[in-house]
Parts: sequence; C-alpha cells; structure tokens
Amino acid sequence: MQDKHALIESVTPLAILKAVTPEAREAINSSCLGQETIGIWNFPFRIGRESRAQIVDGQLVVSERHRRGQDSMPTNDLYLHDNGKETHISREHLSLKQVDGHYRLIDRESACGTAIGSVLVGGEEHGGEYLLNDGDTIRIGGSGSPFLYEFITLV
Repeated sequence: MQDKHALIESVTPLAILKAVTPEAREAINSSCLGQETIGIWNFPFRIGRESRAQIVDGQLVVSERHRRGQDSMPTNDLYLHDNGKETHISREHLSLKQVDGHYRLIDRESACGTAIGSVLVGGEEHGGEYLLNDGDTIRIGGSGSPFLYEFITLV
C-alpha cells in the first residue's frame, strides 16, 4: 500500500492551471494533463510564447521559436501557442513560484503583463509580483488576451 501512495504522490501535481476560454484550451500542447489542464509538479514554473508572428511580404507568418543550440536549456517549462494577429504572450512571460507554502506570480518583464482578476501585474517590460490564491483567474497578456486560466492548488 505504501508504494501505491508514493506512486499517487509522484503523479499528482502540486497545482494546475485550468483553461477557461477556448483559446486557452487550444494553446495547451499535448504534453499537458489533458485538453483543459496544465499540471505543475515543480516550482518555479515558467511560461512563455512558443511561436512568433511577423508580417512577411504583407502576409502574417507564424514560425516556431528557434533554439540556441542542442545543449541549451529551454527558458520556459510551458510554451503557449500564441498564433493570433496580435501577440499577447512574451517569449519569457511569467513564472509561478512557491515560497513558504504560498504561491507567487512573477511577471518576467513581459510587454503586455498579466492580469489576476482585475489587477494588472507587470507589462511594458517592468515586471511585477502577485500573491496567488486558490481559484484566482489569470489572464496571460493584456486586456484583449484570450488566454485565461484558473489557478488551482492541489497540495
């Protein structure tokens, strides 16, 4: 029985981000917990943009991010696909940290910031920090961003 409990603990995340909007669900990649949830097993947990949108010859072109080299470490734990005409997510947008049993959202000097409820954290490359609570709604990007998630603690 003890092995079963250890197994359950090893596969149960500490927290999850649950997609609230269709765009947030579509942005989740296949390595997540499912179509609606992103599991967080380790902190800090870093989130950023996977793709880059640019205008080439008058047309919108979306390209995948470039790696610096085969041995380089990724700068994010989760890369969201921001494929819209207007980019909402910075390449290194935010991180979630656990400090003394509390969770904090740290804006990594993103361009658009992150909203927790009606509070804007960061933006304009200034950074910022917010104490998260279970059930908080997080909008990654500015007021027009469709990337809306609910922060849920499991431990």
